[in-house]
Amino acid sequence: MTRSLAVRQDVTLTPDPRRVIIKLFVPGEDAAVVRTRARALIDRVAHLDDEETGRLLRDTFDRFGARHRDLAGTFHHHYDLVRHRAARAGDLSPTSRLLVGAYFSHEYAVEAAALCNPSMVAHPDQTDLGDGQLRVAVSLRQVGEGHVSSIGFATAVIGPGRQLAVADRAGPLVVGQRMGVRHRRDLLVAGLAEEDCDNEVTATVLDALPERYDEATFERVLGALPSDLLTRSTGMGTVEQLRRTNAGSYATAFPADTALHQRVLWPASPAESNGMEDARFVRFVDESGPVYRATYTAYDGRSIATRTLVSDDLRRFEMTPMRGPGARNKGIALFPRTVGGRHLALCRADGETIGLTTLDGENRWQAPVPLHAPAESWELIQVGNCGSPIETDVGWLVLTHGVGPMRRYAIGALLLDLHRPERIVAHLPGVLLAPEEDDRDGYVPNVVYSCGGLVHDGELWLPYGASDARVGFATVPVPALLAAMVEVPPSGERGG
Repeated sequence: MTRSLAVRQDVTLTPDPRRVIIKLFVPGEDAAVVRTRARALIDRVAHLDDEETGRLLRDTFDRFGARHRDLAGTFHHHYDLVRHRAARAGDLSPTSRLLVGAYFSHEYAVEAAALCNPSMVAHPDQTDLGDGQLRVAVSLRQVGEGHVSSIGFATAVIGPGRQLAVADRAGPLVVGQRMGVRHRRDLLVAGLAEEDCDNEVTATVLDALPERYDEATFERVLGALPSDLLTRSTGMGTVEQLRRTNAGSYATAFPADTALHQRVLWPASPAESNGMEDARFVRFVDESGPVYRATYTAYDGRSIATRTLVSDDLRRFEMTPMRGPGARNKGIALFPRTVGGRHLALCRADGETIGLTTLDGENRWQAPVPLHAPAESWELIQVGNCGSPIETDVGWLVLTHGVGPMRRYAIGALLLDLHRPERIVAHLPGVLLAPEEDDRDGYVPNVVYSCGGLVHDGELWLPYGASDARVGFATVPVPALLAAMVEVPPSGERGG
């Protein structure tokens, strides 16, 4: 049985409800019928005497201060967001303002509902390691109240051999601070094309923008639009469309003294307001050096969109939309380098077939070449990738997932031609990893799923989500895995 190739490790990560962030809380805005109660609340706080105000604030800091970084700064920020509701904001003492901020704050447990869908890449810091060891960064999909997903991290050391040590994840969490980014004109062009938004307003704006531009330049170009264009029936609607499309790109950064496991990539654009799901990280290398890239699914509560992030150090991240027919579904995974000068990605544009898509000169992912369609009994509902292809001497190793009866997810493997990855050269008969009795129960039962592993010293390290209840780790000897695969002759390309 090929299943015995994968050896499950004893180490697991489970959801920790103590991992909390602070979010803005506005009473009334969480109701089915929105009616803010902010003004009344601020008035009540303002009428407290100085002694009661000080006592309440001290008690709040005693209860929550150790759980968060810069609690006072957060309270100040939340007060600033609602101060316009205060009848006499200037009359409030500094203590009262902090207390107002506390009343407009609440904790959110980022992974209280689920922890799943990990990927693994080499960590930026490889200092203080012994022979045969590699420090790795593990990305995690963490799900909290309301089924809102964010991206979290863990740090581990693998090797020598099959040794695994996961670092403690204690300490206050930090949400990245949104920052300005140098926007790309070609991505704006591609986004407008997908929205079928092409008129004289968009043509005028695009003609005036440089290839790279900041937010101030963008607004300056919009402000200079002639009135006879703005007064057309589509004028102001087009301006708003331009702003929405442009807002899809942003950057976020964390303080330098935060550990990786303390960083939370939290939704920061309208397209991802209901979640950032299933990040597939890869360490991409080209002539300019290594950089971390990842794809993830943005969800706004109604529709999904595929996005990519780029980071040099896993501390500052730039997020941009992915455009084109190859990026119209979940589950895109980038290759770790160019192949024949092409930027490639695995995708599932039709929802059920693994395909190969190429980035064109206009930064649009082209219509995919089908690689592998549902064929075996354990994958008849749909197939997809389990992360970026892994380069070996004999081809690109692709971990796949398939969905079978009772929506049971299992993991398999394909091997693509190293120089022509449009061709499957071998496949693993049967499954590599499937839900067993001790990991089939959870938030989403009967699922094992990964967003990417890596090879270290001849061993495939595969982190996986087990029924969205925990994250486990499995190892597979690469030579044994390759030897177990069955060759696919050129005339028998599966799905191609």
